[in-house]
Amino acid sequence: MELRQLRYFLKARELLNFTEAARTLNISQSTLSQQIKQLEDELNVPLFNRIGKRITLTEAGNLFAQYALQSINKANEGLLLLQDLKNLNVGSITIGVIYSMRILFAKILVEFAKQYPKIKIQVVFGTTKDLLERLNLHQFDFILTFHEKPEGTELKYQSLLKANMVLVTAKKSPLAQRDNISLQEVADLPLALPFSGNNTIQFFEESFGQQNLVPNICMEINDIPTLFEIVKTGHWHTILSDTSVNDPEVVGIPIDGKNMRRTIMIISLREAYETKAVKKFYEMLGKM
Repeated sequence: MELRQLRYFLKARELLNFTEAARTLNISQSTLSQQIKQLEDELNVPLFNRIGKRITLTEAGNLFAQYALQSINKANEGLLLLQDLKNLNVGSITIGVIYSMRILFAKILVEFAKQYPKIKIQVVFGTTKDLLERLNLHQFDFILTFHEKPEGTELKYQSLLKANMVLVTAKKSPLAQRDNISLQEVADLPLALPFSGNNTIQFFEESFGQQNLVPNICMEINDIPTLFEIVKTGHWHTILSDTSVNDPEVVGIPIDGKNMRRTIMIISLREAYETKAVKKFYEMLGKM
């Protein structure tokens, strides 16, 4: 059963004349008759009584017309929905974001929402491990995270920007005036670090390990605002990307080393269809 056949049937029902219906549809009468006959054969019931050149609806045809009309209307609604989707008048995006990207991401989120107010946006913050797991379960359109080593061919990686890793300390701390600091010095400080599931701390554990350093980790906290509150006391310090430092009571001190710059990536499923809304979001992210 095809939508075309339903349209032919409904026009013939409206005009009760195959010749006039065919002319209105800009097809031959034989084509119209053939298509309606195929529809009747599929339904295994006649839709029209054919009396000479006259036609009338059968009882089955009259009942079927209601459902045929609903099908056509639903198809037209679907077409309008797709057009709205293409024109960014409808749709949704689900994005996973690492905690340290929340400040930069919020700026882009506000800009996108202002330009495309009819697009529903759902944002989930989490660790790289959690976000990747959920991405592979098709729960996100894309995620934003540090991820230096692409894994597998099912994921697509787009470099977004570089971020410097910094020691975050209280503005009142004696260290606050430093232009830079070594990883050795950082290892000797009392540290309150992001939760161990966080990709940033995993990166630093590897960095410390390469230099045979054992950092003095006193706390692990999975909330950056809470980390800032701890750091503001002046008793502890933390390590984050400079993209996450925006509190006026703390400062970020660049850590020496060629490996202290990391790449923030847009990661998506390679085979997944990307809507126009997702592509527009990519464009805005690229302007950061």
